Amino acid sequence: MLKPRVLISDALSPAAVQIFKDRGIEVDFQPDLGKDKEKLAAAIGDYDGLAIRSATKVTAKILEKATKLKVIGRAGIGVDNVEIPAATAKGVIVMNTPFGNSITTAEHAVAMMFALARQIPQADASTQAGKWEKNRFMGVELTGKVLGVVGCGNIGSIVAERGIGLRMKVIAYDPFLSPERAIELGVEKVELDDLLRRADIITLHVPMTEKTKNILSAENIAKTKKGVRIINCARGGLVDEVALRAALDSGHVAGAAFDVFTEEPATANPLFGHPNVVCTPHLGAATTEAQENVALQVAEQMSDYLLQGAIQNAVNFPSISAEEAPRLKPFVALAEKLGSFLGQLTEAPIKGIRIEYEGDVAEMNTRALTSAAVTGVLRPFLQDINMVSAPVIARERGITVEEVKRESAARDYESFVRIVVEAEDMARHASGTVFQDGKPRVTEIRDIMVDAEFAPNMIYVRNADKPGFIGSFGTLLGEAGVNVATFALGRDRQGGDAICFVSVDQPVTDELLRKIEEIPQVKRARSVRF
Repeated sequence: MLKPRVLISDALSPAAVQIFKDRGIEVDFQPDLGKDKEKLAAAIGDYDGLAIRSATKVTAKILEKATKLKVIGRAGIGVDNVEIPAATAKGVIVMNTPFGNSITTAEHAVAMMFALARQIPQADASTQAGKWEKNRFMGVELTGKVLGVVGCGNIGSIVAERGIGLRMKVIAYDPFLSPERAIELGVEKVELDDLLRRADIITLHVPMTEKTKNILSAENIAKTKKGVRIINCARGGLVDEVALRAALDSGHVAGAAFDVFTEEPATANPLFGHPNVVCTPHLGAATTEAQENVALQVAEQMSDYLLQGAIQNAVNFPSISAEEAPRLKPFVALAEKLGSFLGQLTEAPIKGIRIEYEGDVAEMNTRALTSAAVTGVLRPFLQDINMVSAPVIARERGITVEEVKRESAARDYESFVRIVVEAEDMARHASGTVFQDGKPRVTEIRDIMVDAEFAPNMIYVRNADKPGFIGSFGTLLGEAGVNVATFALGRDRQGGDAICFVSVDQPVTDELLRKIEEIPQVKRARSVRF
């Protein structure tokens, strides 16, 4: 078995390189390669994994060349430099390390708050210039001030805790902050307009999205308290920098401290040169500890995925722990093959897919199984679909995907999976389980009990339960030189509807299927491939 290969195209800790090697992964450390898009595109086709920081830009054009790529690991929080939709379409997992630099970034925001409050950079420059302007730099105390935290996630919550430690009154705007979590943190949850009106200091800790872009617009800056100080150590583009400069010039905003900018590297910016502005060159995660933490974390995560199938901190796929990955693997295969079987039987447009989980499997990470099922159903129509892109594609095409979980399993199985495909012509369903041998099996088709293993080439036949079918069917296969590997039969009642699910050693021709359908008892015959 070939070792997975990982390319590190940005500067990363040597300890991360060693982790890959210790885990049995071949690693190629080229820290300057990410700066050259053409060279990166030429090399990427040889690798299973790509470890990056912020210098490497993983574009759709580069992903087109990434024929083997399975995972991109970003040592840090932001994945702005990766085209997520293109990676998702290719089935490439994109991971980040959201916790490795949380403390460091939060501490930088607090440091910027102190720098603003006491004008430390300006006082330092003045003093080192040989001046002694003690009366010029009149600061303000932080104690008793209202700190408005916009975004109370990993980093924002740490800033809030530090603010409380400084005896500040902390208010927070975050639609996803629960009342219970707000009480736990000791903050007051408020709406944005309330925060703008009350806060003496506003600090931003939200990702850059369509909803958060220019969250501090000219209109919202005008709503702020006169004399407010604004800190942005999150993402460039959260603040209208031109409007903020105007508010600084008018005196409405007393000061601003920015670590991130709309355009980076920021060699010019509307905020530069203002006496009440403090700027740093995106240093939020720039501590020795943080860089080491995120490098080690991304190396461990990528190794776990490439070697065990475990997925942590992925931005485009549900997480799968290293412990549950081996247990999930046969059920992923079951869900995808059941879905594929139904997809190959369906010709009319699909309206919805329902996956029912019963017994032990209902307690597992069913989001991954559901992605596998949707992949299987849609692959006959969309050859390039994969487990990563399937949920997105289903949503884009208006296909509803539903999960149903039940604690007790049907028909005495420990675990039972049933997939129902709702198409415009009719609903189709099939069920299956995984036995002790770890092999997925079909246990029910059209409410008829069967026991069939999946095989690369199979024939599915619906027929009337009448004498003579098996003999005629077997004779046709023999005459066509098609060897039968397994033979599964089932019926709903004596003389009623029956099914036959047969695995054969070679692909089935259309001519053979036509002859099978000419057997008097046969209602339908299909070739099915897995």
